[in-house]
Amino acid sequence: MTDLTPFFSRSAVGVARDLIGATFTVDGVGGIITETEAYEPDDPASHSFKGITPRNRAMFGPPAHVYIYRSYGIHWCVNFVCLPGSAVLIRALQPLLGLETMIARRGRSEPLLLCAGPGRVAQALGLDGSMDGRPLDQPPFSLSLADDPVATVAGERIGITKAVDLPWRFGLLGSRHISKRFKHPRELN
Repeated sequence: MTDLTPFFSRSAVGVARDLIGATFTVDGVGGIITETEAYEPDDPASHSFKGITPRNRAMFGPPAHVYIYRSYGIHWCVNFVCLPGSAVLIRALQPLLGLETMIARRGRSEPLLLCAGPGRVAQALGLDGSMDGRPLDQPPFSLSLADDPVATVAGERIGITKAVDLPWRFGLLGSRHISKRFKHPRELN
């Protein structure tokens, strides 16, 4: 088991970029992270912007833990906590492990739709609010960072109404396993 605290003890923007290409699983079900979004404490789109609440408490806890919340009262979403008040939303995965389980949980078999979007990721991986605040380096979670840097694109975040111009959405260059195409992608690496 690797201590992930040093990796997450920094800016969510840097972490979001560096998570692209990592493998994330929950009880052995998961795949390669292909899309992320960063949220910082001074970001008006962040849940932490107005301070600590019962809902966002995990965002103010230790790095390398999960922050899981329900979006619009419908879908669970998973974030990885970085420095206090900051986190990275996992927007999409390329599903690789436990495909049958993901298909059963999602009720659909199209590979491109299994984990394309934060709500779909959480549903496919069986995540819910009972896991909020748990450490990423302990079961049921497993996170393996990419051995080498991967080609990445950056662009504007989506699904928010504030600070949409910040290029804090990151994706795996050329991947079709993302929630939505990048409008004006900026290639990194």
